[in-house]
Amino acid sequence: MRRAIPFLWDQYSRERANPVREPVHRPRPQAWGDKGLHAAWLGHSTVLLKIDGVTVLTDPVFSNRIGLSLGVATVGPRRLVAPALLAGEFATPDIVLISHAHMDHFDIPSLRALESPQTRVVTAWRTSDLLRVKRYGAVQELRWGDSTRIGEVTVRAFEVNHWGARMQSDTYRGYNGYVIETPRHRVIFGGDTAITDSFRRVRTSRAVDLALMPVGAYNPWLRAHCTPEQALRMADDAGAEQILPIHHQTFQLSREPYFEPIERLAAALGNRQERLALSGIGEEVHI
Repeated sequence: MRRAIPFLWDQYSRERANPVREPVHRPRPQAWGDKGLHAAWLGHSTVLLKIDGVTVLTDPVFSNRIGLSLGVATVGPRRLVAPALLAGEFATPDIVLISHAHMDHFDIPSLRALESPQTRVVTAWRTSDLLRVKRYGAVQELRWGDSTRIGEVTVRAFEVNHWGARMQSDTYRGYNGYVIETPRHRVIFGGDTAITDSFRRVRTSRAVDLALMPVGAYNPWLRAHCTPEQALRMADDAGAEQILPIHHQTFQLSREPYFEPIERLAAALGNRQERLALSGIGEEVHI
């Protein structure tokens, strides 16, 4: 801990000198229809989806800082860019989808702000103990290969290349990617993952309309996070038509330059830029 104090002080000093920026774009989900597939990137791995009238929110993180709560303060990275929308600025989601228990994906204050009997939470195996379960309509844990049906939406968990421990000792917790499917649309939420062949097993005769793929925090964390080129390869393995890049531009979690992930992904797409669904926090895509 003593060795960490100079680093933490330096980090806090830099953050005080650089206020949290407002996002350039602000989505308008109230204008979305009940047919088709609509999505907005709210920041980091938080994506607001509306699939044939059903609203899904992935890994909701709206807090100004993520990390270990000490009661009066939270020790951890501060946001670089504010969320494009906060809880309460969009309709109550039908489904909250959580990939794993890491603090930048499973943010307790954000999840408490979303508590509602109208909302069902789908989360990874052995993570529901972190939630106030009775304050939601339902909470369901999924292991790899498990699925659940909520109205016209089927959610299936699949294996990714990551880990689920929130602290050092709780290595028993699960971690998932998800396929979200209706009769008309298929979406993949890659969660957090390093390179893996498991996305090939997601591929079927039906195309994936949209793949939410992590593209940042790979330097030097390649064992846990994929590069943009690897994210593209895995989206291709799954048969995805469009890619919505997540897990970048929001928190300083690694050493690569701020815009490098999106620039590398665009370069890897080459003359197929129409597959890049969006590139900035707050942007929307409609399919």
